[in-house]
Amino acid sequence: MSNAKEKLTDALYGLGWSAVKKLPEPAAVRLGRTIADVAWKRRGKGVQRLEANYARVVPDASPERLAALSKAGMRSYMRYWMESFRLPAWSKDRIRNGFTPKDVHYLTDGLASDKGVILALPHLANWDLAGAWVTTKLETPFTTVQERLKPESLYDRFVAYRSSLGMEVLPHTGGSAFGTLARRLRAGGLVCLVADRDLSASGVEVKFFGDTTRMPAGPAILAQQTGALLLPVTLWYDESDVMQGRVHPPIDVPETGTRAEKTSVMTQALADAFATGIADHPEDWHMLQRLWLDDLDPAKAPNGSAAEVTE
Repeated sequence: MSNAKEKLTDALYGLGWSAVKKLPEPAAVRLGRTIADVAWKRRGKGVQRLEANYARVVPDASPERLAALSKAGMRSYMRYWMESFRLPAWSKDRIRNGFTPKDVHYLTDGLASDKGVILALPHLANWDLAGAWVTTKLETPFTTVQERLKPESLYDRFVAYRSSLGMEVLPHTGGSAFGTLARRLRAGGLVCLVADRDLSASGVEVKFFGDTTRMPAGPAILAQQTGALLLPVTLWYDESDVMQGRVHPPIDVPETGTRAEKTSVMTQALADAFATGIADHPEDWHMLQRLWLDDLDPAKAPNGSAAEVTE
């Protein structure tokens, strides 16, 4: 990304956080839908990739169904951004009432045990709102990891934003994040990680909607090394202004096998839990990047148009 483009990107995010949070909520909702619909009609690379990903999630969908899904997906994605820009201005009551997760007892019981808890989420609905709900409704701070973004000033904006919501934010790079996460868990703390995409060499290969991708090893390794509870979480929107969610049963550490084998089994179980939530609410899965390994090789992509999409 050029320096001029980086500055423009940072300026646009700054404008969003300063201007959108001042809008009345109905106006912010309308603005988000308008931006989403314009982006969807332009059929840019992100929209094409979103639609190609939905084709794997809903393999029997007609072209009309995929188009409707991608339109709904862009609206859901922009709802995430409109909410995120406005979250710092929400009252505590608005945050407490903005999310109603099911089976939250898995989380509260885990926290009460003082063993430490790892919440692992895919890119569904608004994970920042879920985090703000945890820090506000449950009055429980937690630690998370933020990918370093360019420009650095944009990364700093995201860290400041998430810190303002009560999160301890660690940089993804630098090597010290894992050790800090492990210390927080051993002290009985909470760690939250978005964990449905890791195309690095350290990612664990899993089957996901019938094909192979890689997901982060971190959640499974942290659970093994610290004894913390590993809980998948899935989120979704309905027609109301309240986000829905589910805390899934804990993923157990296998009793036998090497660390790598245990990590593989646990990460596959995590992928399976994510898949149930995504299959039920595909339009709320904001995956606008390549995910499956086949899609990284254009010759293996499911269709020609998708093969030309790059991020």
